[in-house]
Amino acid sequence: MTDRENDPETGSRLQPKYDSNGLIAAVVSDDSSGELLMLAYMNAEALQRTQDSGVAHFYSRSRQRLWKKGETSGNILTVTEMRIDCDQDAVWIKAVPAGPACHTGQNSCFYRKIISGKLELIE
Repeated sequence: MTDRENDPETGSRLQPKYDSNGLIAAVVSDDSSGELLMLAYMNAEALQRTQDSGVAHFYSRSRQRLWKKGETSGNILTVTEMRIDCDQDAVWIKAVPAGPACHTGQNSCFYRKIISGKLELIE
């Protein structure tokens, strides 16, 4: 491989920059509408399983374990495209959701807006 191919910012080699906990931020949007669905974190195993299976996997910081999105609800996220940002420290997943992305039952985890320090439900 040439130096150019190895350059994390311009090369073709995937070199995720995980944080000190071994995690990378992953944002998920709906492939059809473009709506932002959720933010989660991935470790190396979650990133690899997502690439291998085509279904979004994440790392739960609260449960300290790998999880497949929708493993209990059935609301899996079928990945249509994965991107990584310029310095490889954030992942963008475009997906087809099989149901609500949020554990509250909302389509998106971003279902409230902040107005004058209060939260208002988005209609």
